[in-house]
Amino acid sequence: MLWVVENHSLPRTAAFFDLDKTVIAKSSTLTFGKSFYQGGLINRRAALRTAYAQFVFLTGGADHDQMERMRKYLSALCRGWNVQQVKEIVAETLHDLIDPIIYDEAASLIEEHHSAGRDVVIVSTSGAEVVEPIGELLGADRVVATRMVVGDDGCFTGEVEYYAYGPTKAEAIRELAQSEGYDLDRCFAYSDSATDVPMLESVGHPHAVNPDRTLRREAVARGWPILDFNRPVRLKQRLPTLSVPPRPALVVAAAVGAAAATAGLVWYASRRKAATV
Repeated sequence: MLWVVENHSLPRTAAFFDLDKTVIAKSSTLTFGKSFYQGGLINRRAALRTAYAQFVFLTGGADHDQMERMRKYLSALCRGWNVQQVKEIVAETLHDLIDPIIYDEAASLIEEHHSAGRDVVIVSTSGAEVVEPIGELLGADRVVATRMVVGDDGCFTGEVEYYAYGPTKAEAIRELAQSEGYDLDRCFAYSDSATDVPMLESVGHPHAVNPDRTLRREAVARGWPILDFNRPVRLKQRLPTLSVPPRPALVVAAAVGAAAATAGLVWYASRRKAATV
């Protein structure tokens, strides 16, 4: 079980967590849409697209084609954003927006893995400007996230330097295992999405969390445990039960995803407008 303390004479181990709908109840990037609107980074139309995309994500998730469309849209959207301003907006609103949507079950798992002597690594398709602070909030040891190219003017160019998605997540895990000495056969991984099957099958203990239909079928076929997380809770409400102090996040891959804080909802606004005409 998780709470068996690691024998440190053996190779090190880690627990790899997807973020959205695995550790937190919503999309990390889309959750900041309103904050980016208030900060002047996006207009009202883009803010509405973000709200709609969050709704679609929560009700049905996103398959590969949808993720590709989202990536292209967000890459173009974030072009010209000042990176420092993005970081400041995320820092100012992090606790209000993210703290209330952290799954209690996920927070407990993170504590248990730390108690067992395992590193905790957040592996997310969202950008590091969003994922890194969330990882620190959760006490993660490392973060793997999407990186966007930053120009000499300190703004995003709209180009993707590193995309933490699908097989790329599995590659990052293998590289970490080599550099950190993790024994992947004894490592754990958690995700809600079928796009993360490569990540899950790269470890000895994969788990499907709140899985989409495709991942649920895959988990059943492979005999992977299926976990249902449904209790979002503020971390400060859990403080009396914490047994392991939070540990600072060490970022493996850093970058935008803050850009990924906005997504597809423009036509929702136009539909509503049409409906009221």
